[in-house]
Amino acid sequence: MTVSRVLNRRPNVDDETRALVLKTAKRLGYRPNQIAQSLAMNKTFTIGVVVPEISHSFFPEAIRGIEEVTYNAGYHLILMHSAETAKRERDAIQTLESKRVDGILLSAAQDVHDDQAYRQLMDMGVPLVFFDRCVRGIGASCVSIDDDESARVLTRHVLAHGYQRIGHLAGPQHLSIGRERLAGFRSALEENGTHCDETLIVESGFHESDGYAATMKLLDLPEDRRPRAIIAINDPAAYGAIKAVLDRGLSVPGDVAVVGFSDDIRAPLMPVPLTTMRQPAYELGKAAAERLLATIAGVVHASEEVVVKTSLVIRSSCGCWDDGSFQPPASRL
Repeated sequence: MTVSRVLNRRPNVDDETRALVLKTAKRLGYRPNQIAQSLAMNKTFTIGVVVPEISHSFFPEAIRGIEEVTYNAGYHLILMHSAETAKRERDAIQTLESKRVDGILLSAAQDVHDDQAYRQLMDMGVPLVFFDRCVRGIGASCVSIDDDESARVLTRHVLAHGYQRIGHLAGPQHLSIGRERLAGFRSALEENGTHCDETLIVESGFHESDGYAATMKLLDLPEDRRPRAIIAINDPAAYGAIKAVLDRGLSVPGDVAVVGFSDDIRAPLMPVPLTTMRQPAYELGKAAAERLLATIAGVVHASEEVVVKTSLVIRSSCGCWDDGSFQPPASRL
């Protein structure tokens, strides 16, 4: 019984005896039977993580923060990739549930239009915490940034440079980040007394190809109606926007300024370094993992909104010099 208490990290064993048991277990090469342990304790010490994509540096960095917290708490991760599709996300959730993970961290896929799978998971008693892309109103906690306010700050920065015709590559409106970033964009224009031209708002996905296609639609507008600046839903969409502008023989920011969202690892390395709103992915991942572990431990029961702060990173794609001062563009449409 004493050996069992030591190997299962339980209390009521003095330090000398605990050290002797661990030393002997190491000498004998003892390895605990994890299946037997999970059955006895009704825990697997595994956490499931479902992310919509892994090409964008935001999610790998968030996973690094998650792993830091869970590893130190004695948990291991099972990582699943939904590839932005509802079917693969459902399959991932079912796989993780069948492996009896102790909880799931999830960022919703672009293609998901209902919350049925999440509700079923919670009905089975599996702790669920959303991060970055949240689904609200179902009783699950969410760890994210303030997308509305962050989009306002980014839009105000663009407006401060005197741009009036500003386009927005909006995210899917059934996802929280798409709705809230568009709302922040609209609010900043309204605060500034700037007309919101609905023809300059084009729904885009989260990838470079999506940003490229959406920007081409904006550039197809008559010259006097096309945007003078573009605010993208995220950095990969902004990269696509920059490529579209350059492919049309135009310049960034001389003809069209472009700004993004997240501060992807490639942002300062673009042909025109990208101005963007930095999302602290590592810190967000840590906060999400801490919230899930607290839920698993029963420390917290009610759902909670945890907000991680963002910061504006100014580079030259918006028409600024390296020191953040404004560089007047060569032409004003």
